[in-house]
Amino acid sequence: MIKPVLSGIDYGIIVAVLLITLYFGLRFARNQGSTQAYFSAKGRVPAWAIGMSLLATLISSVTFLGYPGEGYSSNWILLVQGLMVPLVLFGTIWFIVPLYRKVIKLSTYEYFEKRFGTFARYYSSVAFVLRQFSGMGTVFFLLAIALSNMTGGNTFAIIVLVGSLIIVINLLGGIEAVIWLDVFQGFMLFASGIVCLVIIVLSVDGGPSAIMEVAGANGRTGFGPYDADLTKLTFIVMVINGMFYAIQKYGTDQTVVQRYLTAKTDKGAIRASLMGILLTVPVWTMFMLIGTALFVFYKQNPLPAGMNPNAVFPYFIMTHLPNGAIGFILAAMISAAVCSLSADLNSLAAVGVEDYYKKLRPNRPDNEYLRAGKWIVVLSGIVSILIGGIYVNAGNEGVLGIIFTLYAIFSGGIVGIFLLGLLSARANRQGINIAIAVCVVFTAYAFLTSTQIGSGERKILLLDLGDYNFKHHKLMLGVYSHVVVIVVGYIASLFFPKPALDKNLLYSGWLAAKREAKRNS
Repeated sequence: MIKPVLSGIDYGIIVAVLLITLYFGLRFARNQGSTQAYFSAKGRVPAWAIGMSLLATLISSVTFLGYPGEGYSSNWILLVQGLMVPLVLFGTIWFIVPLYRKVIKLSTYEYFEKRFGTFARYYSSVAFVLRQFSGMGTVFFLLAIALSNMTGGNTFAIIVLVGSLIIVINLLGGIEAVIWLDVFQGFMLFASGIVCLVIIVLSVDGGPSAIMEVAGANGRTGFGPYDADLTKLTFIVMVINGMFYAIQKYGTDQTVVQRYLTAKTDKGAIRASLMGILLTVPVWTMFMLIGTALFVFYKQNPLPAGMNPNAVFPYFIMTHLPNGAIGFILAAMISAAVCSLSADLNSLAAVGVEDYYKKLRPNRPDNEYLRAGKWIVVLSGIVSILIGGIYVNAGNEGVLGIIFTLYAIFSGGIVGIFLLGLLSARANRQGINIAIAVCVVFTAYAFLTSTQIGSGERKILLLDLGDYNFKHHKLMLGVYSHVVVIVVGYIASLFFPKPALDKNLLYSGWLAAKREAKRNS
C-alpha cells in the first residue's frame, strides 16, 4: 500500500475535473430528443473532435497502468499490435467508413445481417456485448485498485462513484457529451503523459542516453524475440495478431463504427479515423517509454521489495511528483477511465436498442426507443459496476474467467465473417452459419486444451488431449478462429446457391462506384 500524500490542492483538482465531466452531460442534455441525436449526434460533431474521441475511446486506465507496467517488466513487444494498426488501416479505412455510413442506421451488426442473415448478426452482436462487459469490469478494477492504493479510499466505493458519474453523463448528454468529454480528456492525456515522462527522464542520472543504454543492456528495448515460434509471444505472433486486431477494432467494433456515423460527411469521418489512428500509437508508445524509464530510474534507486510491476508507476507518482501534479495525473487517470467507459456504455445501449429492443417491439414511436436506450444505459452501468466489484473481491481472474471464457468461445471469427462479406460475392448465409459452428467448436477446443487451473505443481489443463492439445500462443487462437471462418465459410458456401446481393455491401461495389464517379467528374 502506498502511503497517501494527497494535499488539498490535489483533491481540488480531482473534484474540479469531476465537475467538468458532469458539466459536459448537462451542456448537451437539451439536444437529446431522439435516438439519432442520442446515439449519433445527427452529424453535429466536427471531424477533429471525432478523431480525439476515437483516441480517448481506445485509451483507458489500462493504458495508464498496463503499458508502464509492461515497459518496466519487459521490452516493447506489446507495442507491435498497435504499430500494425496504421499499416493495415491506411489501406482499408477508405472503403470501410463509406460502407457503414451507407448501409447501416446505427448498429454495426446490421451489416452482418444484411450480408449473411440474422444468425450472423446476433452471433457478432452477443460477442460484442460479452467483450464490453468483461472489458469494462477490468477497467473499473484497475482504476479502483490504483486509486485506493494512492488515496486510501475504499475500492468498491470508487467503482460506484465513477460508475454513477458515467451513467449520469450518458443519460443526460448522449454520444455528443461523450465525444466532447473525450476531447477534453485527450488533451489531459497528452499533458499528463508528457509531464510524467519528462520528470522521470530528468530524474535519471545520465538522462536519455543512460535510459537507452541501461534498458538495452537489460532487455527492456526492442520487439523480440524475432524467431518464427508460434508457441510463445514473439514478434511474428504480434504482427499477425495486430493485423486482425486492426480490422476487428476499426471494422467491426460498435464503439468505433458509431463514431463514423457522427461525422457530417464521409470525408470528415475518414479524416477523423486517420487522426485517431495517428494519435493513438504515439500515446501507447509514450506510456510504454514511461515504463522503460522507470525501470532505469529504479535500477539507480531500488524499490521496496516485492512490488508488483503494475504498481511501480503509481508509486512513482505518489513519491516523486509535487502536490498539484499528483492531483492532475490522478484526475487524468480518472478521466481516461470515464471516457473509455462512457463510450462503451453508449455503444452497448445503441446495440441494445437496434439489435434487440426494435426487434422485440418494431414500429414503435422513437421516444419509446429513446427511453429504452436510457434504461439500457442504467442497467448496463450497474452490471459493469457489479463486475468490477466482483473482480476486486475475487482478487484474481477466477470470477471474471467465466466472462472471458464466453467471449473466447463466441467472439471468434468476427473478422473472418466481415472479410468474407466484404470481399467474396460467393460467400452466403448457409456457408457462414456452418463456419460459425465450426469456429465455436475450434475455439472451445483450443481454449480448454491450453488453459490450466490450480497453482504450482497442481496445475492441470481443463481438457488434456495429450499430443492433440492446442500448443500455440493464446493470441494465435483468435487469429486461427478468423482463418477457420474464412476457409470453412467459403468452401461451405460453394455447396449452396450464389446469393443475390446489394453491391453496396461489397468492396467490389464500392470500387465500381468510385470508378463511375471518376468517369463522370
